[in-house]
Amino acid sequence: MADEASDSSSDSENTGEVKNVARLVMRPPGHSGKAKKGHLVFDASFEEGNLGKVDYVSEFEYDLYIRPDLANPRYRVWFNFTIENVRLEQRVVLTVVNISKIVYLFHEGFTPVVRSTSRPKWYKIPEKHVYYYKCPYHRNNYVLSFAFAFDREDDVYQFAFSYPYTYSRLQKYLEYLEKINMPFLTREEIGKSVQGRRLDMITIFDNKLLEESKWPVKKKRKIVIITARVHPGETPSSFVCQGLIDFLVSDHPVAHCLRERVMFKIIPMLNPDGVFVGNYRTSLLGTDLNRCWHETSPLAHPTLHATKKLVDRLMMKKDDEVDMYLDLHTHTSLLGTFVYGSTFDDVYRFQRHTLFPKHLGNWTDDFSVQNTIYNRDPSKSGTSRRFFTNMLPSKANCYTLEVSFYGYRSKQDPSKAVTAYTEDSYIKLGENIAWALLDYYVATGYISSGSVPPGIKVGKRGLVVESSRKVLNRK
Repeated sequence: MADEASDSSSDSENTGEVKNVARLVMRPPGHSGKAKKGHLVFDASFEEGNLGKVDYVSEFEYDLYIRPDLANPRYRVWFNFTIENVRLEQRVVLTVVNISKIVYLFHEGFTPVVRSTSRPKWYKIPEKHVYYYKCPYHRNNYVLSFAFAFDREDDVYQFAFSYPYTYSRLQKYLEYLEKINMPFLTREEIGKSVQGRRLDMITIFDNKLLEESKWPVKKKRKIVIITARVHPGETPSSFVCQGLIDFLVSDHPVAHCLRERVMFKIIPMLNPDGVFVGNYRTSLLGTDLNRCWHETSPLAHPTLHATKKLVDRLMMKKDDEVDMYLDLHTHTSLLGTFVYGSTFDDVYRFQRHTLFPKHLGNWTDDFSVQNTIYNRDPSKSGTSRRFFTNMLPSKANCYTLEVSFYGYRSKQDPSKAVTAYTEDSYIKLGENIAWALLDYYVATGYISSGSVPPGIKVGKRGLVVESSRKVLNRK
């Protein structure tokens, strides 16, 4: 959430817990000995887990405390924990009492997600069972309560703020891509985190046109750099990033066209330590990495330092030029997909800067023009978007792309109820980014209309009309 207002509340209850609960058995007062069925067992001692404390209120009610980000007690939003040893048809109310900021999306209908061992697919808890309100028993702070009925006695139930996407999941995904052995994809470890985890970069580029001597002499190849998960709790951005990668390596004609002309440098997880330990916003050392790009340290911020060195090397290439930087984030307060960009005194540069967001808007029903902002806010000088805008040549465009934790209102019919995002729709957004990039590069003349794959034609709204997408069997 690169540009969200900092509304961390110092009044929110913070117990100072720095460890996750580990198989914590909640026995009623006065009960000792072996736990009985219905004595819930809470656990968050796993990758990306977060739950610092549980208070037994009654047999039907439990107060939950988020563990703050390590070394930074200000941030308490992400939670991810399991419950087991339940009794059939046992009903409970779980109340998260120390969320550190006002999450406006809860007022819109946003709800946590849940799954169980017999039903591994995540689903959202029904809105009618979720309550977000000021609680007089907790200093009149906002708390999140949700009612839940356990319907399978032997299941382990997992609850999370949003769809989890772990460091291990990313590693398995990248290993899978490597095993396919695609000639246009390479995986590199360009650095390590403080705890020694991989900072991976995927390069997607097909040398076919160069090998066949079809690339115009003296024409520089465009490089697009994409990063995600600098804020570890913003898990939807990983699904967006995976969706983009999936499409770019696919056999789709548009994917072929793009990777033969544009070199993609993708860093899917900038903050692997923060992701692994279950932080919401900061690194292992408690630093908001998207506020210190202008003053990085190889010891305290090794992943940022490695990324900056990478960009330095790319800028020295004679045959290539960095044309775009896109940083993927997730927002807790606003709906839809939108972009944060910069303003410039040069009106022509600013007009060029607004082109890609406009083309992205052509491709997505969830794009929010009203939430898209261009500014030069001094407080954002340490963000990646602002830093790379100053570092890269003036032709390059740098953006933060935000997607809501919750959902969007359709541009076609804004009066309709909010459509909630799913894992699949976040992945679809990544695909739409690729289509918007082709649209953008045709509009700017870098890719000629004659190079566009057969069956796709330039339309008034953008590159491809809806019928063309159906012709190509785009799912």
